[in-house]
Order: sequence, then C-alpha cells, then structure tokens
Amino acid sequence: MTVPTFTTLGSGPTTVLMLHGIGGGHLAFAPQVETLAGAGYRAVAWDMPGYGRSAPIEPYTFKGLAQSCVALIDALQCEHVVLLGHSMGGMVAQEVVARRPERVSRLVLCGTSAAFGKRTDGRSADAWAKQFIAQRTAPLDAGQSMADVAQKLVPQMVGPGSLPEGLRLAEHCMASVPAATYRRALDCLVTFDRQADLAGIGVPTLLVGGEFDRVAAPAVMKQMAASIAQARYAELPGIGHLMNLEAPDEFDALLLGFLREPAPDRARSAH
Repeated sequence: MTVPTFTTLGSGPTTVLMLHGIGGGHLAFAPQVETLAGAGYRAVAWDMPGYGRSAPIEPYTFKGLAQSCVALIDALQCEHVVLLGHSMGGMVAQEVVARRPERVSRLVLCGTSAAFGKRTDGRSADAWAKQFIAQRTAPLDAGQSMADVAQKLVPQMVGPGSLPEGLRLAEHCMASVPAATYRRALDCLVTFDRQADLAGIGVPTLLVGGEFDRVAAPAVMKQMAASIAQARYAELPGIGHLMNLEAPDEFDALLLGFLREPAPDRARSAH
C-alpha cells in the first residue's frame, strides 16, 4: 500500500495525526500544526488519497481510506496516535477506530457525523444523498472550476464570527482539490454509516461543533457524544463548519486542553 503524503512539524512522545475534510488538504490544518508543534507534540497532517501529492486509491471507499491511514501510522513508526478528523476526515477517523482501535489513543471529531445519507429511523435517504451529490457537482458539470466552487461554497459554510484569513486559506485548499477526486470523495461520503459502532469507541473523545454549522449540526454532534462512553462535546459560538480555520485560537485551546488531560488507565477502561 502506498503511503499518503503528509506534512509534519515538531517532535514529542505523542503524535497527533490530522485528517482533513472533502474540500481540504494538509494545509487546512496549518494553524494546528504550528500550535501543536510549539506545544511539544509531533503534528502530522495528511493529504487524503487523491489530494495533494497522494496517489488516489481504487476503489475509493472508507475501508480503503482507513487502510491508507493505518499505513501512514505504520510509516510514522507509531504504536498509536491521537486521531483528529474534520468532516469527512472525522468519518475516516471513525472508520480507523472501528477497524484498528489499538492504533488510536485519543480521538477528536470536528464538524462530522456518524452517518451520511442515513436517517436515524433506519430508513434510507438515497434520494437525499443523490440530490446532495447533484447539488455539489452541478457547478463542475456546468464547466466551472474547483476555484469557482470554493468561492461560492466556503462563505456559505462559515459562521458570522469567522476569521477572514481562515476563509482565504479554506478557499485556497478547496480550489486545489482535483475535480475528479472531489467527485469520487462525494460518492464515497454518502456511503458512510458507523452509527452502530459509536458505543464501541473506548478512548477519550472530544467532539467539537460550530454553533452555525449547517453541514454537521450541533444537535447531531451532541447525540454522537452521548453515544460514546468517554466523550465530551464542546461548541464554538459564532462559528460554522470550518471551525479550526474560522477560530484557530479557540479551537487550539480546546484541543490542547483535551490533550493535557490525564489519560485513563487503558486496561481498566477496557472492562
């Protein structure tokens, strides 16, 4: 398996591996990479397969993305990592924990959900999922570029309190995503459903929501937190879906606070 490309900064006994969303790339975590490295952590942000210089995978599935992530953890020579996932990256993180729980010591899930295109009553939402993909790919079908998509979409995803520099970085990241990868990631996104696995997550978990997030609503994230044994939910006021770029200082403070909490006894927490 080819190891995805990544950026890394800092050194320390704890590696924090950051997984970006569908419109991201390793640069989407630029503020966090700096903060974490400065605080004595080894900060790693990947380019998901098909993003940046990472080779795409075939087929493009959550199973494959999770395997790519584990291959990266192996390449970093880590026994386990703190896994931080935003949006689709949060889904990849859940997939990794479900498949290889021993490789994850802590989990941070931001602006994400436990299922996509599924209703909580178990009924399929295929029509809704198809509509979602059609809406997101319509500009590309009409001949627009990913830069056009980013200019329109990013401002719709953020809250009134967001930092202008963060928005510019978010637009830059999304504009750099290959259109073919974006389409394949959308098709993959709507297949996700790990609702039944939340109760099995056995590591300390921080869920971060944005008050104005319309992609992963705070109510959905609170519900997720309630299903995970060692989880807590924190919300950033005035902020939307791109919380780590909209309010980097507040986000980083939450993250560092969580990382500094004493780790529970792994043997005891397994019972």
